[in-house]
Amino acid sequence: MTSRLVIRGGLPLNGEIAVMGMKNAATPIIAATILVDGECVIDNVPRLSDVERMLDILRSLGSEVAWTGDHQLTVNTTGADIASIDDRAVKAMRSSVLFLGPLLSRFRQVSLPEPGGCLIGNRPLETHFSALKDLGAKVECADGLYTLTADRLVGTTVVLSEMSVTGTENAVMAAVRAEGRTVIRLAAAEPHVADLCVFLNGCGARISGIGTNVLTIDGVKGLHGSRHSVIPDQIEAGTLAVIGAVTKGTIRITGIEPDHLDIIFLTLRKAGVRFSVEDGAMTVPSQASLKAFRLKAMPHPNFPTDLQAPFGVLATRCQGTSLIHDPMYEGRLGYVNEMVKMGANAIVCDPHRVLVSGPTPLYGQEIRSLDLRAGASLVIAGLVAAGETVIHGAEIIDRGYERLDDRLRALGADLVREGG
Repeated sequence: MTSRLVIRGGLPLNGEIAVMGMKNAATPIIAATILVDGECVIDNVPRLSDVERMLDILRSLGSEVAWTGDHQLTVNTTGADIASIDDRAVKAMRSSVLFLGPLLSRFRQVSLPEPGGCLIGNRPLETHFSALKDLGAKVECADGLYTLTADRLVGTTVVLSEMSVTGTENAVMAAVRAEGRTVIRLAAAEPHVADLCVFLNGCGARISGIGTNVLTIDGVKGLHGSRHSVIPDQIEAGTLAVIGAVTKGTIRITGIEPDHLDIIFLTLRKAGVRFSVEDGAMTVPSQASLKAFRLKAMPHPNFPTDLQAPFGVLATRCQGTSLIHDPMYEGRLGYVNEMVKMGANAIVCDPHRVLVSGPTPLYGQEIRSLDLRAGASLVIAGLVAAGETVIHGAEIIDRGYERLDDRLRALGADLVREGG
């Protein structure tokens, strides 16, 4: 059901807000439980629609899934049966592609429809298929259905054609129970990829090179249950930092992992944002002035593509012209047109670059959340805009931010959700 957020902007926000567990770490870990014999207890899991959809897929397989705490999941996939998988649940979300590797490893055959997800540009699956083929899989596609089969998976050297996060994660999950040693070169090294590897090692996998672009995996015959805590969400931390920088109050953001935020901290400083970090918390006071900056989204350890849209809103508050460049996806700048409706001075140069000049006042308008990160960014725009902003399609934001409207209200924001 569709919903909308109604925001009355211009209010200072003050207080403390905690960063939730990382969606992009929780979803592959949930998929990886398919590989495990026994019970897994996963802490710090965000209560998000994407997480719930992943759990729906596990349940459709016959797995035992329960929320045993506010942010704690207990999962046991011992009785899973691939014959009962819900194709509609798979097709509804992009993250369902993460089931390819573990289902192939466990059942030796998997058929999945083309996954869904945000419309942010072309995201082909060839990197996934190529890696799984290297390990011994056969891939066929007919009528929108991908079928992968493998009599056995055997370790080898896998060179990824791009540093795909989910492609790396699928290769890792397929390799942990393969025969022999697998070396994955040009692997993605994002913190959530590392978190998946840490979880798997806790279950008995033998993965080394974690956090680098070369992963070495010695296959094991089986994995056992374990307990794991999902890392804090670096994307949410960066989004909240931008909110603190533009809303003229003082926000303390708790539960961050500073080691995951180096490039985000650096880019904030380039924009003139003053903040302090101490004891796993970040304090962002009211800013006197902000300055134009340049940003290029690239794979880790560079600036994350999921944060370029929030920083696009930050650029409207900065003196001068900022250049934001996202070469990774050609559909990630759709939010700019919505900001222009609100009064932003922005020129989309091509599908990957935008120039934003400021500071310019923003005014409330009726706008639409085009994808998850665009939706969160337009919430930021609404918080600083004069008058009333109505964001349609607000349920998209729930895919990656837990109860964002409730948490911002606790800081003094004037926003309400209607419908949904």
